[in-house]
Amino acid sequence: MTVQESANQTPQDRRGKSWLQHLGKVAGPIVFVVIGFAAICIWLTIDWYSSALSDEINPVYVGKKKCTECHQQEADKWTGSHHDLAMQVPTEESVLGDFNNATLEHHGVNSTMFRRGDKFIVNTEGEDGEMHDFEIRFVFGVEPLQQYLVEFDRDMLQPENEVARLQVLRISWDTKNKRWFHLDPPDVYEKLEPEDDLHWTGVAQRWNNMCADCHSTNLQKNFDPQTNSYHTTFSEINVSCETCHGPGSVHVELAEAKSLFWDREHGYGLPKLKGKDPATIERQIQSCAPCHSRRRIVHPDFSGGNNFHDHFAGEPMRPETYHKDGQIMDEVYVFGSFIQSKMYHKGIQCTDCHDPHSVKVKYDDNRLCTSCHQHPAKKYDTRAHHHHKPGSKGASCVECHMPETTYMAVDHRRDHSLRVPRPDLSLKIGTPNACVKCHLEDDIAPSAKLAEERKEELHIKQYIDWVRLAYEGEKDVQKQLDTLNTWANEAVLKWYPDSKHRGMHFGEALHSAWSLSENANDDIINLFDDPDAPAIAKASALIWLDPSRSSDALEIILASLKNPNEPQLRVAAILALQNYRDIGSNKNPYTTIRNHVIPLLNDPIRSVRTAAAQVTSEVPANFWPTGDITSFQNALEELEKGLMVNNDRAATHLTLGSIYENLGQHAKAENAYRLAIQVEPNATGPRSNLAELFTRLAENIARQYQQNPQQAPPNLRERIQDYLLEAENLRQDEFVNFERDASYAPENAAVQYRYGLALYRNDQLDEAVKVLRKVHDLEPRTPVYMIALSRLLQTTGEYDQALKIAQKLIEIEPQHQGFVEELKEQIKKQGAEQEPTPRIDSSEG
Repeated sequence: MTVQESANQTPQDRRGKSWLQHLGKVAGPIVFVVIGFAAICIWLTIDWYSSALSDEINPVYVGKKKCTECHQQEADKWTGSHHDLAMQVPTEESVLGDFNNATLEHHGVNSTMFRRGDKFIVNTEGEDGEMHDFEIRFVFGVEPLQQYLVEFDRDMLQPENEVARLQVLRISWDTKNKRWFHLDPPDVYEKLEPEDDLHWTGVAQRWNNMCADCHSTNLQKNFDPQTNSYHTTFSEINVSCETCHGPGSVHVELAEAKSLFWDREHGYGLPKLKGKDPATIERQIQSCAPCHSRRRIVHPDFSGGNNFHDHFAGEPMRPETYHKDGQIMDEVYVFGSFIQSKMYHKGIQCTDCHDPHSVKVKYDDNRLCTSCHQHPAKKYDTRAHHHHKPGSKGASCVECHMPETTYMAVDHRRDHSLRVPRPDLSLKIGTPNACVKCHLEDDIAPSAKLAEERKEELHIKQYIDWVRLAYEGEKDVQKQLDTLNTWANEAVLKWYPDSKHRGMHFGEALHSAWSLSENANDDIINLFDDPDAPAIAKASALIWLDPSRSSDALEIILASLKNPNEPQLRVAAILALQNYRDIGSNKNPYTTIRNHVIPLLNDPIRSVRTAAAQVTSEVPANFWPTGDITSFQNALEELEKGLMVNNDRAATHLTLGSIYENLGQHAKAENAYRLAIQVEPNATGPRSNLAELFTRLAENIARQYQQNPQQAPPNLRERIQDYLLEAENLRQDEFVNFERDASYAPENAAVQYRYGLALYRNDQLDEAVKVLRKVHDLEPRTPVYMIALSRLLQTTGEYDQALKIAQKLIEIEPQHQGFVEELKEQIKKQGAEQEPTPRIDSSEG
């Protein structure tokens, strides 16, 4: 612009131009920022979408070292923990036991622990009954005991990363008292013979199938049943990061990517285990559960974050593992106790009490509980509540609400059902209580008194032994406990007169069921009216509910099949219908299973689907809904895959053999039974099952050609004879196992029943009657035992005695009325035959 033009501008023109110039100066940066922001948004959007992983990912294990690169603090806490030291190679540092020519004598076997160079050796009895030197291959655990593993059957060409058969020595090191001891099985007080499964070289002490998957990471058993050999591998020897968090490769890939984002579908690439929302709490608990529960495997390759019930079926409470009220008796590993508790149902999770990496409890005193139970000042941690001297054992929360039991001779474990002591329940059904546990033999309570000789005779070592012996009918033990339970109950009534913890308990229903009370069915049905009873208690009771006894019992089972929230309850309901048959002239016997169990082949939870597959295999092919065949085949494949995880155990092949028989697949059934014999030659069951299969095949072939003998193949007679001959040989071989088992378990009705049937098949009828009478005495109201005994008595011509049992039987199961009439007719006929015939005098007529 020229000077003249500038002079000719009006003030308004100059102000407008100045504003435009100012706007240009301001707008330029703004436009730049907007464009830059848009570019960043576009770049972030592209980064967000382009960095996403595919929906189908297959994470693999990367190892602790990779995790530690970013998570050093967590690794430091984990180092030295029980998880870290779960299994180790033997070194000067890892071996805690005295191998300086130390000795241990047990039942006449003198073992020596010594060094040979850098190797640790135990000289003890081997599987052949002779003394041998055994090199320690691994050490197991660290506190309160350490165990030692010996490798057998290793092939010279076996890869270094594979482990062959490992056996756990029963010679163990007490790390607290610094001593060797022999870890006997529970309730076994005599020497274990080398052929016994409980001997340290037996299958019950085999690392590969009893311990391995909870002491190492990414354990793959890899048993070959054809060669009876193990090729076991693990990615890490101990319980490392990825045992709980799952395979870490996706997490590492995302963490090392250049993207600013984690994955929009897979998040951090690991399951979320930390948080207070219900889904995360349950996910965390279920990640701990596989190694802290009694369970059977449903499907392999569980990793942290997976649904527990898709890979395992939790074991219900049983008389041999739990007390009737759900307190721990045998080793049950916490989870089954915890899910009974109010804490579990209020959203408490494992890491509320335990540090997730060191695995230690957060406090060693009452703060462990009061850090959450912050009620009005000192409501609980005060003498007014616990009525004990402050600081004493009786003032400790866990002593009253989490009493401990000793396992493995030196391992004290606390009950995680977190319950209020119930001495009133102890008086009703004989269960333990924390009050008597603490005051069993002190000067405060009346004190349990038994002569030392008597205690030694009964092998009493701790409170649980008193309770168990009372269960078993030891009158003097019961009398002492009754006195103490009465004292404890009176104290509790005095201290807590208004307590709400005296109502009906699920333990009363289980007591009724386990004692085979005639009211058991009604008591179990009433349990299902209690909304506060935990699912595990209902599932445990359901097993004992007989659907053939009443329509109410069947209704409870069918309602449990539809419970949407509790897979364990659905599984128990399915198994309660195993072998159930509808009764009625116009009804197919499999109608209930077809209508109510077959639909569960499509259940979202795998443990339910596989249980349904096992039970519905009983349904004849011509009664199947056409549309459900594919669902059954899919569920059966899942069932087979889960069972084959334990293909080194006879039970796996026995179960499969029974299923294949149900399906009419006789060749596969025979193969399964033969594999069962091969992998466990001393197992009871496979030979008798195979013998029954051959007998049925012989009968079916004979029946098939009976009507048309001209169509029979030329070798028919030989085939039938071969089947029957092999069946007889198998029964004779199996008889030894039945006899052995009966001697081991004289008070076990099921074991004695199988022995009684074996005696019958062996034509030892008098002995069979004696054994089945004993079975009837042990369980006088079990229908299958009543039928067996009355039928046997019928066979031996003892009709009157058979009738007495049969008449009691129809009070329980009225459908057997025909059997009663049959016996009455035989008695009538027998009486007529025994009437003296009038003599005809030869002199007459």
